[in-house]
Amino acid sequence: MEVTGKTIETTGIIDEENLLQLDEPLQVEGPIPVRVLILLNEEADIEESEWLRAAASNSVFDFLKDPAEDIYSLDDGKPFNDKE
Repeated sequence: MEVTGKTIETTGIIDEENLLQLDEPLQVEGPIPVRVLILLNEEADIEESEWLRAAASNSVFDFLKDPAEDIYSLDDGKPFNDKE
C-alpha cells in the first residue's frame, strides 16, 4: 500500500457479489467519506484499429492538419519495399 498526501494506492478484487475486497486493511481512522477510482487491468491487447481511431480523433495531433506541416511530397525519399 502506498500513501501519498490524501491518496492511497492499493489493490483488491471485485468479488462475485460485485463487492470490492481490498488485499490489505487501510491504515485510516474511520468512518470517513472517500472517493474511489477503480482501474481495471486490460485482459487483452488493444487492437491496432482502436489505436488508429484514438490517434485520429485525439486533438493533440491537430497541428498536423496545418498545411505548414505538410513539408514532404511523394518525390521525397526512396521507396521501401519490404521483401522477406
